[in-house]
Amino acid sequence: MPNHVFIATSLDGFIARPDGTLDWLPVPEPGGEDFGYATFMSGIDAIVMGRGTFDVVNAMDGSWQYGKPIVVLTSRPLPSKVTLRGEIVAMSGTPAEIVAACAARGWQQLYIDGGVTIQRFLAEGLIERLIVTRVPVLLGSGLPLFGALPQDVHLEHLRTESYANGLVQSEYRRRR
Repeated sequence: MPNHVFIATSLDGFIARPDGTLDWLPVPEPGGEDFGYATFMSGIDAIVMGRGTFDVVNAMDGSWQYGKPIVVLTSRPLPSKVTLRGEIVAMSGTPAEIVAACAARGWQQLYIDGGVTIQRFLAEGLIERLIVTRVPVLLGSGLPLFGALPQDVHLEHLRTESYANGLVQSEYRRRR
């Protein structure tokens, strides 16, 4: 099953501040450049994210909407106030178990989101494609995109594009 990552990092490799906030990310202008996000999402069946990512996005009072089913990896009950629209499913288990549960629901193309979740799926060899957008800001500390891996993950570079606002986006596919 193809699992994909579409994420932004600071130039020094962080996806959020130490407290999980994303205030350093540029705010897209209405009707402006979406950096390939809509095209990416058009091929996605469901989003799989960790509980920390869900809590941050859910606290944005509906400003971040995916338009796809969301699988939240958690062993705790979901909050009573959910600002995200659509089907939200709580699951727990290994990445392979999550992929199997999603496949049983007919979700074949998964968007994997959140640092720890991405790291766990990478460690189990379950990420096929990574689209990483580097934002020209140094945070100095925060939540890293990548962490320790049991073995090297070899990637094939597919493309890199730079944008007028300084963002640089690269796409990679896992080399098998």
